[in-house]
Amino acid sequence: MSVIRGARERARIEVTAAIKEEARRQLAAEGASRLSLRAVARELGMVSSALYRYFPSRDDLLTALIIDAYDAVGAEAEQALAGSEGSDPVRRWTAVCRAVRGWALEHPHEYALIYGSPVPGYTAPLDTIGPAARVGLALVAVAEDAHTAGAMAAPHEAAVPLPEAVRADAWRLVKDLDRDLPETAVAGLVAAWAQLFGLISFELFGQFNNVVDAREEFFGHAVGTLAHQAGIRARPVLPAE
Repeated sequence: MSVIRGARERARIEVTAAIKEEARRQLAAEGASRLSLRAVARELGMVSSALYRYFPSRDDLLTALIIDAYDAVGAEAEQALAGSEGSDPVRRWTAVCRAVRGWALEHPHEYALIYGSPVPGYTAPLDTIGPAARVGLALVAVAEDAHTAGAMAAPHEAAVPLPEAVRADAWRLVKDLDRDLPETAVAGLVAAWAQLFGLISFELFGQFNNVVDAREEFFGHAVGTLAHQAGIRARPVLPAE
């Protein structure tokens, strides 16, 4: 019985992967708003009723694709974070940002699915929150390590005082994340996180055409500026004894 069950599970995994792959192909060709379970089933040579056993609705399939995309870009960010351990905080920040950009350039349609225009009629379920947080948490980890190493700007160095409402939001995030960071740093990180994806989206969706030719160099400079804006500094050099 276990052999039969194992074969069925493998078959289900293979069919699920094929459905997702065809759905990604349709995303690239038609866009998320035109994704159709019937069209996916037709291209795979399946009857639509069989496909519904894997994904009961278009929204269920979209959710699976969204989670996969968030997990994929999150894994790239985490790999860059781990690979730069021990490096200067600004370099670690830049490594994570470059990893996210690299994934986006290689997977533009999946990037557009998670960071582009909302899909009409679709509301993302709570299942997407954890995967969606992975890139942000990698950036937070850089900041927390910088703070521990004394390479984080002190709260009084903030150029513009935080409005009380923003400070309250930042304090809530500090508690939710359970991280050792000051409120000003968290507010700066949220702004930098948003601006990172603004930079990537402008490049990916053509807003930099005829404006920025040196894309790689511009991105490196821009995310270095974001690190400074978030309060991350180069690690202090200790005097020789």
